[in-house]
Amino acid sequence: MRRTIIAAAAAVVLLISGCGGTDDSASAAGEKATVRLGFSAWPGWFPWQVAQEKGLFAKNGVTVDLKYFESYTDSLTALSTGNLDANSQTLNDTLSSVSGGAKQTVVLTNDNSTGNDQIIARPGINSVADLKGKKVAAEQGTVDHYLLLLALQKAGLTEKDVEFTPLLTDAAAAAFVAGKVDAVGVFAPFTTTALGLSGSKAIATSADFPGAIPDHLVFGADFVKDHPTEVQAMVQTWFDTTAWIKANPDAAIEIMAKRGGVTAADYKSYDAGTTIFTRQQNLDAFATGSTAANLDFQANQIGDFLVSTGLAEEKPPLDGLLEPKFVQAVKE
Repeated sequence: MRRTIIAAAAAVVLLISGCGGTDDSASAAGEKATVRLGFSAWPGWFPWQVAQEKGLFAKNGVTVDLKYFESYTDSLTALSTGNLDANSQTLNDTLSSVSGGAKQTVVLTNDNSTGNDQIIARPGINSVADLKGKKVAAEQGTVDHYLLLLALQKAGLTEKDVEFTPLLTDAAAAAFVAGKVDAVGVFAPFTTTALGLSGSKAIATSADFPGAIPDHLVFGADFVKDHPTEVQAMVQTWFDTTAWIKANPDAAIEIMAKRGGVTAADYKSYDAGTTIFTRQQNLDAFATGSTAANLDFQANQIGDFLVSTGLAEEKPPLDGLLEPKFVQAVKE
């Protein structure tokens, strides 16, 4: 169960408290620090590769050790255990980490998933209700496990109504294509792999749950406190990067598709399923509110959901989770 994973993560966080990871970015509060930034395979995070290759980190005076993770779960663990200073991760995964004892702060919304997270089923399965009694794979405790639970709940089912098979996302997609499972929860670009099974189709996507899967730049809370200049430079770099991509779409797609291991044509097909946020959309998201567009509302909703489904024993604390000041200070 996820609560076991959370408890283990909390234990690790407590063990490393005060000493950081094995190759800490090494500076006291106020001293210039190298930012160890993690990201993994998701269209909303591939722009970090563009930032690196086009020298946009350096332009903003920040030194970045950019680390690509084949396993998204490994990147979550790396941030929670102090082996990264910042990571690219979803709000619900951030809340899971916080529930396990990690101190993390969201400083930027990269995007909202608007269709690129999908539950894909083999021929003959036409709805989420048809998954009852079927074998379904997803990476346990991460965003597409969350999407699966949302979809099951909407259909009047629970995880107990299916045979859940926990696999890393790439392995889950491969198992689905090989006929070892009946359905799979995956995100782009692994959706391309899964849809390679003839006759397969998406029976639920993140577009069915508007605002439920926002993606973020998340820092360890202590790093934000000790190194606000570097955090500001990272947020500024993000908006400089999205501007560069808008001005140079073909060159940018080439870089991002290569990092994702897909063709440029496949990468272009992901466009509608990931809505990259502007600065104004970020400001709106960070504003206090009571709709799916507001991060504080979503965080409360996700916290309740994690508890109700047994993914967390207690609702994660939200104090210090959302910090809008860096987006507010961005120069356009």
